[in-house]
Amino acid sequence: MLASLPLTAGVTLLIVALMFGTTYAVGKGRHTYGVEAPAVTGHPVFERLYRIQMNTLEWAVMTLPCLWIAAAYVHDGVAAALGGVWLVGRILYALGYAREARRRAAGFLVGALAFGALGLLAGGGVLWSLRGGLW
Repeated sequence: MLASLPLTAGVTLLIVALMFGTTYAVGKGRHTYGVEAPAVTGHPVFERLYRIQMNTLEWAVMTLPCLWIAAAYVHDGVAAALGGVWLVGRILYALGYAREARRRAAGFLVGALAFGALGLLAGGGVLWSLRGGLW
């Protein structure tokens, strides 16, 4: 079954790459701003980088299951497209937040709306399947 969902798999790998990138940015920020582990406070830029990483991980934990459920129960392309929108939103969030905290809102909104759409799509697909329907 997973082989029949290549678009969703590709978007998932891109999301993993984003999570790696945010982790790398935090590590680099620790070095640049002299914030030694396990501290998570210090220089304001480091703190923003850390929040970007944590917030992205928090949302990815919710988004990835919805992405795969939507792909499995509805359509690979539709799920991947919404996952791509989520990814773009998270990138915009990260870039904006890294510059200035108040610049994170637009990217956050894009990601949150894409997550909501994925959740509704996934839930609808499961309910449709439970009642015996097919997409």
